[in-house]
Amino acid sequence: MDDAKRVLEAFELALATLDDSKAEDIIPIDMRGKSALGDYMIIASGRSHRHVAAAADHLLRALREAGYRDIKVEGLEGGDWVLIDTGDIIVHIFRPEIREFYNLEKIWVDADKQDLRKTETVH
Repeated sequence: MDDAKRVLEAFELALATLDDSKAEDIIPIDMRGKSALGDYMIIASGRSHRHVAAAADHLLRALREAGYRDIKVEGLEGGDWVLIDTGDIIVHIFRPEIREFYNLEKIWVDADKQDLRKTETVH
């Protein structure tokens, strides 16, 4: 299996796992060609510290079972904001008020919309 297909399958696995964990407001972001940070990003919310940590733990187990070994994790102990980085996929799981404060969607999702507006013809 080629690397791009493997990454896409892991991305889809991550989305399904977060959904299975009842993560909320899951936003997948295709970063290919836009950033050297990775190919995909996922932003999601958990309802509480415990929910954020449990969703992150569930995702880590799924990714390890899929063959990812060198996964970097930050924030699991606190449960406010967990960052999971496989090198190809970056996942942020926030408590809602922390997510609102950092507003990563504005950086990544609005940037795509801004790019689309630049290419539109104005009459």
